[in-house]
Amino acid sequence: MQYLLMIYSNEAEYAKLDAATGQKMMAEFQAFTQSIIQSGNFKAGDRLQPTSTATTVRVRDGKMLTTDGPFAETREQLGGYYLIEAKDLDTAIGIAARIPSAKYGYGSIEVRPIWVYN
Repeated sequence: MQYLLMIYSNEAEYAKLDAATGQKMMAEFQAFTQSIIQSGNFKAGDRLQPTSTATTVRVRDGKMLTTDGPFAETREQLGGYYLIEAKDLDTAIGIAARIPSAKYGYGSIEVRPIWVYN
């Protein structure tokens, strides 16, 4: 089964990280990504640009409306994701717990099964 692991963190807190901690975390992300590629769990994944680059699109009464920024203001912002293959939810949760930003206490990982269309 496929799961989307959505990586949330506080952009303001992340910006406060010293350079050494930021580099260490990036190295851990690279190692984590390589480990799930080698295990066969990895399907896709990317880091997202900051929310300041986001545009939200809505269509109301047939008219397109756009606003700068994400849909909702929250304490944690979506910063990236992994699409993985895992045998069950427990396995997916175990993989999510290894994501560096979750371990550093700078964010959370939302694990959600992918809807399979027949």
